[in-house]
Amino acid sequence: MELLQWHSCHREDRLTGRYIIPADIVPLLEEHTDMGELSVIGHSVDGRPVYLYCIGSGSKKVLMWSQMHGNESTTTKAVMDLLLFFRHGGETAGEILKHCTLYIIPMLNPDGALAYTRVNANEIDLNRDAANLSQPESFALRHTFDRIKPHFCFNLHDQRTIFNTGKTASPATLSFLSPATDEERNITPPRKKSMEIIAAINEVLQQYIPGQVGRYDDTFNINCVGDAFQTRGVPTLLFEAGHYPGDYDRDTTRKYVFCALIAALRFISGNDVEGKGYNAYFDIPENDKLFFDILIRRFPVKTGEGIVLKDIGILYKEELKDNKIVFTPYISETGDLEGFYGHREFVADGKKVIPIEEKKLETSVLLKLFL
Repeated sequence: MELLQWHSCHREDRLTGRYIIPADIVPLLEEHTDMGELSVIGHSVDGRPVYLYCIGSGSKKVLMWSQMHGNESTTTKAVMDLLLFFRHGGETAGEILKHCTLYIIPMLNPDGALAYTRVNANEIDLNRDAANLSQPESFALRHTFDRIKPHFCFNLHDQRTIFNTGKTASPATLSFLSPATDEERNITPPRKKSMEIIAAINEVLQQYIPGQVGRYDDTFNINCVGDAFQTRGVPTLLFEAGHYPGDYDRDTTRKYVFCALIAALRFISGNDVEGKGYNAYFDIPENDKLFFDILIRRFPVKTGEGIVLKDIGILYKEELKDNKIVFTPYISETGDLEGFYGHREFVADGKKVIPIEEKKLETSVLLKLFL
């Protein structure tokens, strides 16, 4: 628990919430130029700089990038926490920087971050542009990859609140993937190495969030950056920051991402990563999509056939309003939702709830009844 205690005392408190933009991180990066090198590797569609921060002196080169999707900011916060960890020093920090050189792109898609969108200013998903390299941000990442020739890559993302682990009622607070290198999803040498590192991360995380670590789908897509880099022989790890109960700002999840980053870097710095321990990767349960943000069970609904009890699954849509992220609920599914879970659940059956006509079912009405 030492890492969690450290994080509680020393995390980068100037970054909170979901809306993290260039103006938030650039001053923080500049504060760290005394212990590392800050450079510009390219510019976004709208002309904003894409920054690279380099720290460490070791022979093992690790390239990591965050906010490839502009509305996925949890890992950016964790990366900035990581820089503070290196600043405060300590044995673990020293060992990592002695054996590794880290190349960090904390915000690959600054235009998307500002607009709080997945895509860039040309409405292109950068994680589907690895083959075409049609966007300046994609080119900046590939050019950096080719120039530094990393030994390992960390592809840092957020995932939606819908994901759980296996078939359980545990949210996938973090998920990982060793991307495939071919359609058959063969277990190639670079995959074994990334699997071994993920297994080491999972061993650490199980101490903190047991049962809340998932394994992401490994369907091959050469247009995805992780698949493309792993295909080129570089072990690549996909990190997916997910939901922790009640933590829609993901300021709790960020500390587990931070722990995962430290665990990965400690393993790389202290071992010759050969992939021998890759089998433990498959002990991590696969993700499923069984969660709603709110689940109302057995609600009476007026239909043409009379009153029917239906389960109602509600999700939140994240919307940028007045420079803040607003979580707007909407009805996602109705019917028999047995086997699904809600981050918040309510049961209408047996309560004095007046039936509502199906065509008049609205989230605002439902939430007034239960929240």
